Amino acid sequence: MTKTGTIVVCPLSQVERLCGEWGVRRVLTLIGNPELAITPDGVTDHLVIHVHDIVAVDGEQILADVAHVQQVIDFARAWDGEAPMLVHCFAGISRSTASAFIVACVRQPDRDEGEIAEEIRAASVTATPNRHLVALADQLLQRDGRMVDAIASIGAGELAAEGVPFTLAVG
Repeated sequence: MTKTGTIVVCPLSQVERLCGEWGVRRVLTLIGNPELAITPDGVTDHLVIHVHDIVAVDGEQILADVAHVQQVIDFARAWDGEAPMLVHCFAGISRSTASAFIVACVRQPDRDEGEIAEEIRAASVTATPNRHLVALADQLLQRDGRMVDAIASIGAGELAAEGVPFTLAVG
């Protein structure tokens, strides 16, 4: 199954299966332990960003910074959209959904951020995009708080140990 301009969002446990099913060639991984990152067969471009799922400094954990989010933005801009991009974190709930939101905003610069956030909520009851990643992207993309407000408007998703995979069309 291949669909132009599709972002597939999932937890680590579903990466290999979904890459195969969707014909994914590009993977964005945001994970606290980069040794867990896998590059499935057929993937030709894999960016691993070593960050934890936190929104403020917390001991030894790595808080995302502007450079990490710029990597997400650059990865989105370099995507030709021909084959789906898979975005994942460990649970598929917070870092991955924030990054998918960022990619969608980059790929659709004239689309209302609130519409994109609502699409994420409609696709996933568990999505709880990491507010810190979104805030950094909002600054870098000069969205004047619209990305932050859009994510705040959908609220936190349902509690879950692992998110249910979903897709976003960015076309």
